[in-house]
Order: sequence, then C-alpha cells, then structure tokens
Amino acid sequence: MPHMWVEALREAATAVEQEKEILLEMIHSIQNSQDMRQISDGEREELNLTANRLMGRTLTVEVSVETIRNPQQQESLKHATRIIDEVVNKFLDDLGNAKSHLMSLYSACSSEVPHGPVDQKFQSIVIGCALEDQKKIKRRLETLLRNIENSDKAIKLLEHSKGAGSKTLQQNAESRFN
Repeated sequence: MPHMWVEALREAATAVEQEKEILLEMIHSIQNSQDMRQISDGEREELNLTANRLMGRTLTVEVSVETIRNPQQQESLKHATRIIDEVVNKFLDDLGNAKSHLMSLYSACSSEVPHGPVDQKFQSIVIGCALEDQKKIKRRLETLLRNIENSDKAIKLLEHSKGAGSKTLQQNAESRFN
C-alpha cells in the first residue's frame, strides 16, 4: 500500500511540474504574440506587467521529482541533453535544418510510426536513459518543435507586415529558444 502512495505522489508532483512548464510557455507565447502589436501602448504595457507578474508567481513554484539513475543512465542523459543543446544552438544559423534534425530526434523518442527519418544513434542513447528522463526528453523536444512552429508563423506574419526589421525578428527568435 505505501508503494502505491509514493508512486501516486511522484505522479502528482510530475503533473505539477508539467503544468508549470505549460503555464510558462503560455505566458511567454502571449507576450510574444502578434496580437500584442495590434493593441494600444497602454494596453500592451498593462498586459506585459500582468504577464511578468504571473511569470514571477509561477516561477516561485518549486516542484522537484528526482530520478534515481545508475551511472550509465546518468551518462546517457548527459549525452542526450548535449545533442539537443547543440541543435538548439544552431537554430538561428539554420532554422530549417535544425527543425528537421529536431524532428528526427523526436521520432527517435516516439513509439508511434515516425513521419520522417529517425536518428538511430540518438534513439539508442535515449533508450539508455531512465524512463522518467525519456519522457522529459520527449517533452522538451515537443516544446522546442512547438516553439519553432510558433516562430515560423510569427516570421511569416512579420514578412507580410510593413516595417519588420530583421533585428526585431532575430531578437524574437533568440528569446524563444533561450
């Protein structure tokens, strides 16, 4: 019976961790949405103040579910994280290639039939990770892919609007991936 309670507690804490990530992502996307450009300066300032306050409050929530790993799992997690970080660092240089590389990494984590190539090397690294870490890696890749999609849409909208400076475009892209 205590074993079931412990697992239920871990699952509940993990759900809170995920909910925090989703809230932060939502607040960030609202702050960077095209709609923010179409409202008055006063409304935009008020929305930004509210968003910053909500972001600050959300960041005060600390939930940590530690994953017990053997040395091989620890090494696999470091390796997988390093590979993803390298792809993220290449985003601004080559967004299209980074997106397709991320898709192949995501396919390596997915149990569904892949829609494209699977990075076999990454797949074997992820399989070496603890199950909880495998889920976290997959969620991180999902978030990164969603951010790329949102950036693609924002870039297309900016290209069609007048006076879109490339510096603003680059700043928006940089803020999405850091």
